[in-house]
Amino acid sequence: MFCGSCMLDNTLARALQEEGAEVTLIPTYTPIRTDEANNSMSRVFFGGINVYLDSKLRFWRKIPQGLVRWLNSPKLISFATKLSVSNDAKELGEMTVQMLDGPTGPQRREVEELVKFLATDLKPDVVLFSNALLSGVMPALREQFQGKVFCTLQGDDIFLDDLVEPWKSKALQRIRSNSQLFDGLIAHSNFYRDRMQSYVDVPVDRFHTVGTGISLDGHDGTPRTASDPFTVGYFARVCPEKGFEQAINGFRLFHKQHPNSRFLAAGYLGKRDQKFFDKVTKKARDLGTAFEFCGSPPDRDSKIAFLKRLDVLTVPTIYEEPKGLYVLEALANGVPVVQPRHGAFPELLNRTGGGLLFEPDDAQSLADNLHSIAVDEAKRRSLAESGHSAVHATCSANAMARNLLEVLSSSPG
Repeated sequence: MFCGSCMLDNTLARALQEEGAEVTLIPTYTPIRTDEANNSMSRVFFGGINVYLDSKLRFWRKIPQGLVRWLNSPKLISFATKLSVSNDAKELGEMTVQMLDGPTGPQRREVEELVKFLATDLKPDVVLFSNALLSGVMPALREQFQGKVFCTLQGDDIFLDDLVEPWKSKALQRIRSNSQLFDGLIAHSNFYRDRMQSYVDVPVDRFHTVGTGISLDGHDGTPRTASDPFTVGYFARVCPEKGFEQAINGFRLFHKQHPNSRFLAAGYLGKRDQKFFDKVTKKARDLGTAFEFCGSPPDRDSKIAFLKRLDVLTVPTIYEEPKGLYVLEALANGVPVVQPRHGAFPELLNRTGGGLLFEPDDAQSLADNLHSIAVDEAKRRSLAESGHSAVHATCSANAMARNLLEVLSSSPG
């Protein structure tokens, strides 16, 4: 699985280095997986195997760190993740709360190891957490580290909202308490800033918006004339929340008007969503050869090659997307988008001019917008050119890095 947050963090670390900053990207739970050069350090903190054993076995927590650190081996963790491992929030409530308890929870040993590394060994000017689910470290870190500490929020609420009670309420309570200790919080859109401000109950003046950016290396696609057959694409994780079924339903209505069209879908399909995928694709048999699932692109070049095959991209998410990197990736290759009118999408399309918005969870509205692009090649080409130009001019990873550096350097600590 290519995690969007890991990919964005890795891209940002490289861009920060190119802008002159000294950066250490620290993996937690598992080594990161990215379709770009990996900029993270090889050492993994809060190794997933130890975190799990700490949670389940009381005696394990008393073993000295030096005797269990070998389980944090990146190769061993990577092997373990190939087994039957769940990342379903419904099954991880208790462990989530334990992690948020930080130095008073079962993972105290792992908290102390990370705090020592940050405060004593690394001694950075700024620590930037990649999500609030790691905020259990903050009480211990504040006791030993005098520098600034920020946190990027990028989908925390989606995971938390999927927890079951009583873990959901307990986790939210702890995140709100821990978040008071950050010098600032960073969101990638004004929508998500406003949403999370009330969610974590931190004053709005401690929030900052830093728009997403992507590495433009290899994104060499350019606006072109629509293909024959007209090709609608979906590129995201294959799951209910990303709107995979809604994309097919919208295309089915569009296909009735445009029989000479096809729908190509690609993205990671995990074990959790296999039954969902089987059910949806069985229903899509009526589309015949007009529907094709292309699997998960194994690398960056394959991803870009897939995007270049499309005339328009749609990922009709059910939840309110905080980032939407696939929108920027499509536009970077001259492919316009049709996205739901919620989450970060209105801001992304206002920022780039590269697509249309439809009414969320409305297959007919999606089909109508696809139709308006398919019948008006000048309109489709104009959206493609606007989006392509805007992304290459203002949505690079380096632009994102410069904006972040300004926030980190100007905010009081």
